[in-house]
Amino acid sequence: MTNAARYLRAVCRPLNHARSKPAWPPLVARLSTAPTKNAVLVKTAKMHKVILGAVAFGTGAAILLGAESPSFISAESLTDSSPLIAAPITPPGLPVAADTSYPPTMTIYDKELPVVTVFGDDTSDLGKPRLVILGSGWGATSLLKDLEPNGYYTVVISPTNYFLFTPLLPEATTGTVEARSLLESIRYICRTPRAHFCEAEAYDVHLKEKVVEVVGEDGRHFLVPYDRLVVAVGAQNNTLGVPGVQEHTRFLKTIADARRLRVELMTNFELAALPTTSELERKRLLSFVIAGGGPTGVEYASELYDFLHEDLINYFPDILEKDVSVTIIQSADHILNTFSMAISAIAEEKLRKHKINVITNARVTEVDSAAITYRKKNVPKGEPNTFVLPFGICLWSTGIGMRDFTRRLVGKLQQQENTRALEVDSRLKLKGDPNIYAIGDCATIENPRMLEIVKERFQKAGMDRLTYQQFQSVIGSIVDQYPQTAVHLSKLRSLFDTYDIDKNNVLDLDEITKLLDDVDKKLTSLPATAQVARQQGAYLARKFNSLAFTPSDLRPVVEQTLPPFYYKHLGNFSYIGEKTAVIDLGEGRTGGGFGVFLLWRGAYLARQVSMRTRVLLAFDWIKSKLFGRDVSRF
Repeated sequence: MTNAARYLRAVCRPLNHARSKPAWPPLVARLSTAPTKNAVLVKTAKMHKVILGAVAFGTGAAILLGAESPSFISAESLTDSSPLIAAPITPPGLPVAADTSYPPTMTIYDKELPVVTVFGDDTSDLGKPRLVILGSGWGATSLLKDLEPNGYYTVVISPTNYFLFTPLLPEATTGTVEARSLLESIRYICRTPRAHFCEAEAYDVHLKEKVVEVVGEDGRHFLVPYDRLVVAVGAQNNTLGVPGVQEHTRFLKTIADARRLRVELMTNFELAALPTTSELERKRLLSFVIAGGGPTGVEYASELYDFLHEDLINYFPDILEKDVSVTIIQSADHILNTFSMAISAIAEEKLRKHKINVITNARVTEVDSAAITYRKKNVPKGEPNTFVLPFGICLWSTGIGMRDFTRRLVGKLQQQENTRALEVDSRLKLKGDPNIYAIGDCATIENPRMLEIVKERFQKAGMDRLTYQQFQSVIGSIVDQYPQTAVHLSKLRSLFDTYDIDKNNVLDLDEITKLLDDVDKKLTSLPATAQVARQQGAYLARKFNSLAFTPSDLRPVVEQTLPPFYYKHLGNFSYIGEKTAVIDLGEGRTGGGFGVFLLWRGAYLARQVSMRTRVLLAFDWIKSKLFGRDVSRF
């Protein structure tokens, strides 16, 4: 009998005695029997795998059963002087490995910080331009998915190691979909472009040194150098300076926000169902207030309605009908103000049909732990304009603001005049630094001062009027440079005729001034939506792919020849309850109903970043339809 067979028999005998049909003796018998030469040739590879697996299992079993086995050293017994540690321990704060073209440390504001240039063991792209991407949201993920490998040494830095499908967060608050179905590992997404991920938060950018200062979960700071930097850190909730918002309301921007709302929703229902809860307190607990009538607020109210009337009605029938209230407070004169007026009217009618109270022309002035105070606008003289509304849960879904990192970056560049976001040019390059790009919610594309541009061209050409052909040429060149103006300048003939006041088929300087002044007033920033961020990320990926193997001295020239970013509006969706959704495609093209609901879900399935999340999402929808939403509180 071989040593391996004896070892296996000794280890596995206690297990075999406990079973009616022994599993190991046949294997031991085969190992202890001398095989023929042909059998050895046929089964050698398979036997090696079996023996190795069996030995590993046997070792573990021997430890558990008290059999004699190799001794292991526990982690607690290891010391810095232990001779068994083969690799030297890197002192805290110093990089594990380094690109020799960079110094090991840099002094920033009188503080010496380590410079980390290598992440992981893969150094095949180390000599290539360094592309650092900050963030793991829509813009960063879209860039990574379209970025070709081999062009850059790419590093992704984000405090969250996953991508979150934010448009479906309202469904996660009620259990229509599970939280995990909206998440995909950013490390999985990094595999295709061979990017390296670091779970840490960008703290600052040092422009002169071309390094990003990063802080890890352990609070230690280090520096990451870059040749090209993409800022896609998103935005944070904007409290608009209203007292009590940060302390007493809930937000819906992260998966933790959605899970918290889901738990608190069921907590309030269980508290309201207690026999010791007064009627007044029960009504407060079951009062749900949404501050903000945009897509997030409307979809949360609609999901809440579905959850109440499809699932909770079966468990809390008495209190649901008489004590539950849902209220939306909107500062504008209609909800969904980024949609057309027709869509807003459809949505308001649907919500009121669901007995959801929609309060428009109202501004929140204060929030405390149990009530929200708002002031109505345009109230007739003599009537009260300030109201207090008790709540059990208040969702704040209005406005976004700069993160601290973004604010620090803006403060370092004189060209940054926007106080709400990083201002970039039409090629998404940060104004003030040619090596930095910004995309997503943290960025806004500068709107051209069209009147100044045209006047400057008038002066250079020595002209004081334009024919239609000249007007067409000038406007065409502006649209080429600033594609976001196309939506306002596309109907040239109509514009020309409208502002040709004297009808002489020529626009003089006064008429052109009036035209461009009106267009300037209509120019607005692109909305902070997933659709915009996704297209910006894909645009940068195409650009970086084109520039990857361009000589460094030619890159600025080649980049200038590439087309600017053009946003193609594919339509806005919003769910309004009872398997009904609305869509606004722009230019008066709108729709609503069950067919749009199916289109909405199909579009979101198609936009998933992986097959895994696509399948999970589909199963969640099927599961909630067949079995209802889970009302457990955990």
